[in-house]
Amino acid sequence: MFPLTPQRGIALCAALIAPLTGTPSAQACSAQSGATQTALVELYTSEGCSSCPPADRWLSALQAQQGGGVSLAFHVDYWDYLGWRDRFAAPRYSQRQRDQVAAAGSRLVYTPQVMLNGRDFRAWSDAISFASTIATQQMRPAAARIQLELVAAGNGRWTLRLDAASPKPRPGLQAHLALYENGLTSSVAAGENRGERLKHDRVVRDWIGPLALDANGRLHTERPLTPGKDVDLRHAGIVAFIQDGKNGEVLQALDLPFCN
Repeated sequence: MFPLTPQRGIALCAALIAPLTGTPSAQACSAQSGATQTALVELYTSEGCSSCPPADRWLSALQAQQGGGVSLAFHVDYWDYLGWRDRFAAPRYSQRQRDQVAAAGSRLVYTPQVMLNGRDFRAWSDAISFASTIATQQMRPAAARIQLELVAAGNGRWTLRLDAASPKPRPGLQAHLALYENGLTSSVAAGENRGERLKHDRVVRDWIGPLALDANGRLHTERPLTPGKDVDLRHAGIVAFIQDGKNGEVLQALDLPFCN
């Protein structure tokens, strides 16, 4: 079990050197969640959707706001038929959106769609409403704890360690891990955004999950991670979150930028 802190999360980075052994240094960083809930904001978007760029800009601005939660942008592929293939889109991200909508008891899948802790949140563009809602949610005691660690393994490879626990275990709890990247751009040559140069942040580039917590509400996993050569780790990180797989509710989220 790892200790809680009053902050929404703590991140640490360090160069680890084995003294007197001649072992080369290894870069590592870690983060742990706090005593209160950190909200997860999911944006479902597409470069082929003309109403999506304002939502993309909103999400980019959100990451700079204190208390804005942890955010991820999932690019869906169902707009690609209009002639522009979104290079960040994947069928599994579209399926995640459908699964989330169904778990929340709805059938409405659309873009741009914002989900806050697993629930459709249409008032995202209303700054006052969004700030009030997210602040209220983030005052709640944490229903789960997360600890993440990244250790450089050389040659572009990393070891990713996740520890997760829920003090009130229940069936269906699961962990998800997302590799995200900031500062991405595309010059769109077809479709509804033809001629536009679009900018994106918090874009999901890879996805691991669901990973089931055990009957005691715990999970420890360690796995190799090799980001693609097109991912700039100076602008990338890992998000972990714990979710109820039955109703889609997100219990806790944690963000860990790559050590650089």
